[in-house]
Amino acid sequence: MSGRKRIQVDESEWYRIQRQAQQLKEVKRSVPRLVDAVREQTAADLDRVFTEVEQRQQRHESVVRELSEQTRRLEADTAQQLSRQAAQLRGELAASAGQLRQETRQRLAEQQERTRRAIAAERAERRAETARLSAEIEWWKEDRTRAGQLVAAWLSDARAMAGAITAAGLHERYAPGGLDRLTGRLTTAEQNAAQGRFDAALAMAQETYHSLSELRAETEQRELERCTAQIAAIDALVTVANAIEGSRIQPVVGPDGQPLDGYTVDVGYWSDGEVDRLRQETEQGLAGARDDRTGTEELRRLREEEAPRLEKALGDTVGQACLRHLSSQIRVNLADAVTQALSAMAYYEFVDGEYEDSDPRGSYYAKLRHANGNEIVLDISQTDRDSGQHVVRVLSYDHDTTAEAELHDRAEMVSRAIQDDGHPVPAAPVSEPGAPDPRLPDIARHREQPRRPAEGGA
Repeated sequence: MSGRKRIQVDESEWYRIQRQAQQLKEVKRSVPRLVDAVREQTAADLDRVFTEVEQRQQRHESVVRELSEQTRRLEADTAQQLSRQAAQLRGELAASAGQLRQETRQRLAEQQERTRRAIAAERAERRAETARLSAEIEWWKEDRTRAGQLVAAWLSDARAMAGAITAAGLHERYAPGGLDRLTGRLTTAEQNAAQGRFDAALAMAQETYHSLSELRAETEQRELERCTAQIAAIDALVTVANAIEGSRIQPVVGPDGQPLDGYTVDVGYWSDGEVDRLRQETEQGLAGARDDRTGTEELRRLREEEAPRLEKALGDTVGQACLRHLSSQIRVNLADAVTQALSAMAYYEFVDGEYEDSDPRGSYYAKLRHANGNEIVLDISQTDRDSGQHVVRVLSYDHDTTAEAELHDRAEMVSRAIQDDGHPVPAAPVSEPGAPDPRLPDIARHREQPRRPAEGGA
């Protein structure tokens, strides 16, 4: 004879429907309040990143003004294109804050590529023009003084460009060793000029200058690309961070799908701290995104992989927390249905009920007592956490001897009561070996545990 009867209750289909109804798998970026918060919080990052770009370009423009006439026009045109590109990027990123979607990022990338091709085409044309003009010059053979002056001008411009690249500090990140190689060639050109070999010096000085100028333009564009990726990563992670904060408290939804006034779900509590772990991961990602040492590819990974992963995890966590809250209420509802059935048919009355250790995330215990002193404890638990299945154990503490048939009939009555209350019971009750735990009727002991703060009536 067993005083332990086990009844399986399957809510997995109900859970599936509830998950679909929650629609919490995506952060809704269209919420105006979220977009405004992201725009406000990324404004400082946008200013910091692009102010540095603008200051670097301004410093370069001051270098351009000191160049010789032969190179000043070429550099001025390139500088203007890079400046326009930076301004356009900044404006697009500011306008798209909080809503920086794939199509926007694609448009920005295409815009950068068009500018890159335009600058490259213009520089190739100027390089070809320089070579053509140099090939036509014969006067340097007779006028060595003027030839020396022309070579000196190209060498001076090349040195100025090398200095500008060094001051910008981008070359080692995007073209390691490139500046050293070109300044080595520049030294050779200077040696040729010192030896009066103006033809060789001029060709090498012009070629080195163009290579230095192209190196400067290329590294500047690569940095603009990195800055764009940086702001995109910050934008995505700030969006997730705001969504996390906005998801901490969720409304309790009634059977009609509408929120119940005064009832909320503390997602941090019901997720066992998962929301805080996601917040910490998001903060770590943001720290990396805001670090100017972070490379373009890592910034893209943060934007395209890490932010979506965190966003999906948030949706899953919020949905799971709400379902855990609902599951906790199901355990009480099951106890109520069984109590009413046992009261009506076997004259057992409810005496006390409490969650394990006063924690609504755990099992629920309800104690019932008969006039003859016999007691029943209902132990209602999830089969496995988040499984959508519950087990109702009917534990009998009888002072007299109760026949197995009577215990079985009692379990069948409980099973029918559960089904009548709308909960699927996929199998007949079964007996479990062993005697009921003698400590379970002491429901009050669970209240000795510190109770968590109440959460908005839920």
